[in-house]
Amino acid sequence: QSKGKKPLFVQLVLDNIWSLYEAVMKRDKEKIEKIVTSLGLKIGPRESRHADPKVHLNAICSQWLPISDAVLSMVCSKLPSPLDITAERVEKLMCVGARTFDSLPPETQELKSAFMKCSSEGTAPVIVFVSKMFAVDEKALPHNKPR
Repeated sequence: QSKGKKPLFVQLVLDNIWSLYEAVMKRDKEKIEKIVTSLGLKIGPRESRHADPKVHLNAICSQWLPISDAVLSMVCSKLPSPLDITAERVEKLMCVGARTFDSLPPETQELKSAFMKCSSEGTAPVIVFVSKMFAVDEKALPHNKPR
């Protein structure tokens, strides 16, 4: 990157997104029509005529850059396969709090092998993992507390 030149990501991605944003917010119909036709999108007249420009912007972006497809493909490519899970990790997922895997009932311990196989057979047990995340201020996290 030499002086005065933009990085490639800015030239190819960010400038295009920003020009779309400016055209929609300023309601430049000619520029919007040019962008929509060049991308091959079909925007309904209801979204185009809406009083709030964010509705029109959302309609264009949801077809051009659908976030759900991007997130799903990233999860599929970056997360490890469930078949690669270790036995220790399965035991940690099956235990709650300070309980150890050995303290679980025998029926629950038998699910460990089914958990690791990830079988889709009709006779395989259905295992559901429920997780709840809480928004916590960064200052409340243990790594930021003085020792």
